[in-house]
Amino acid sequence: MFTVAYLAEQIGGEVVGDGMVTISGIAPAASARAGDLTFAEKDSYLAAAEASEASAILVPAGFQSGTKVLIRVKDARVAIAKVLPLFFPPEAHAAGIHSSAVVDPTAIIDATATVGPHCIISAGVRIGARSVLLGGNHLGRDTQIGEDVCLHPNVVLYAKTQVGNRVNIHAGTTIGSDGYGYVFDQGRHRKMMQVGNVVIHDDVEIGSNTSIDRGALGSTVIGQGTKIDNLVHVAHNVVMGRHCLIMGQVGFAGSTHLSDYVAIASQSGIAGHLKLGTQATIGAKSGVMRDIPAGETVLGYPAAPDKQAKRQWIAMAQLPDALRRLKALEKRMNGAETL
Repeated sequence: MFTVAYLAEQIGGEVVGDGMVTISGIAPAASARAGDLTFAEKDSYLAAAEASEASAILVPAGFQSGTKVLIRVKDARVAIAKVLPLFFPPEAHAAGIHSSAVVDPTAIIDATATVGPHCIISAGVRIGARSVLLGGNHLGRDTQIGEDVCLHPNVVLYAKTQVGNRVNIHAGTTIGSDGYGYVFDQGRHRKMMQVGNVVIHDDVEIGSNTSIDRGALGSTVIGQGTKIDNLVHVAHNVVMGRHCLIMGQVGFAGSTHLSDYVAIASQSGIAGHLKLGTQATIGAKSGVMRDIPAGETVLGYPAAPDKQAKRQWIAMAQLPDALRRLKALEKRMNGAETL
């Protein structure tokens, strides 16, 4: 339980009203009860928040209320993201190695780390301070994990995977599996060995059931602060820059390079050996077949600059009417020719 004044101090906010009101939880306006903090990003949401039972409202600067205590901040959504961990702190895990884990004697595991049930830790593995393996995890030989990493159940890291600090990888994800590499030889597909690895930098989060292939020779790289959603496939030798956002069901072909702050919406496909510039944005369900310059937004299949793609969609919607007019014109012309 926290006072409004304390919460405002933690997020750099301004209290309007009684700062000693106590807050015991966070809830949306529709379900807020006495003691809850809610938030309103827009004027239209403020009325609902004021009508709720919430004890205080988190709002952008300039908002006013005649009935509720306010915490005014620059960005209400960012402020909520900062406040939530106060009410929902990370789950604590007891340090140590579960009796059912299989640990190679050459592995080095920090004394503060947690290795859960049925984990397999191969030769040469290093696990840093306060890192947690929740159960059923398999770490291949020479894998390195930094500090404060969390591997959720059934995450698999193949050999030589390198994971930085404060990385969170959700259940069922596989890191470092073989890239899809074959050469056609005398009527059959001969496998091209994939002998590289995956390097994941600090502060990355990877969703569930995602697959990131190791490099064919070098490394597949996920840059610092990048966030990858569920059900994403990253092929061999893809390199992602810092703070990219990759939504669900996106697929990458091999050796494509993303610069920093690239955002790719769901169900998009990115062809291989492309370059996506800094702050490039890919709309949902897009097929990217060419390099995308820095700052450009593309949509559609094949992906085109957003304004061009929207004009094409409008034109497509007008085609049935245009065809009817064309048929009517052809009929009139044919009639005129018979006179």
